[in-house]
Amino acid sequence: MRVIPAAIPDVLIIEPEVFEDARGFFYESFNQSGFQEATGLNVTFVQDNHSHSKEGVLRGLHYQLPPAAQGKLIRVVRGAIFDVAVDIRKSSPTFGKWISETLSADNRRQLWVPEGFAHGFLTLDNFSECIYKTTSYYAPEHECCIAWNDPEIGITWPDMSSPILSTKDQRGLDLAQARVFLE
Repeated sequence: MRVIPAAIPDVLIIEPEVFEDARGFFYESFNQSGFQEATGLNVTFVQDNHSHSKEGVLRGLHYQLPPAAQGKLIRVVRGAIFDVAVDIRKSSPTFGKWISETLSADNRRQLWVPEGFAHGFLTLDNFSECIYKTTSYYAPEHECCIAWNDPEIGITWPDMSSPILSTKDQRGLDLAQARVFLE
């Protein structure tokens, strides 16, 4: 696997080694020792999530606070998404900054979003499916949501007329009002 550092330290883009021929393709989507060796990270994944969204669905910006903070390893198995990570570590020099990466079934890239980041994505294809591993279990009492369109963060989303949002995502707070990571 190839690891590409993102513009914000600690966020990583992962490209698996893909074996393709006339029959199709094969690749290891995750290998614990290979991940650890390539990234230098010693994390334990405890939960896999699978989402299916139609085009124009925007999910996020979600995160969980300690003691249930989550690192996430995201990949797309159908379609494509515009994936975003926002640094919400108050003491970080990149606090409030964001990075994006297009993840798709075609490019097979994965995004490592560590604890201390809010995460969200916009579905770019008619139907897209994401699978992501988390380092902590879902804990609604520790879950938070930052507004996807917070002008202080200023994410440049792909052209869209009106994203399809859940009720929870419609109520996301601006970064200035949100509870964030203090370290």
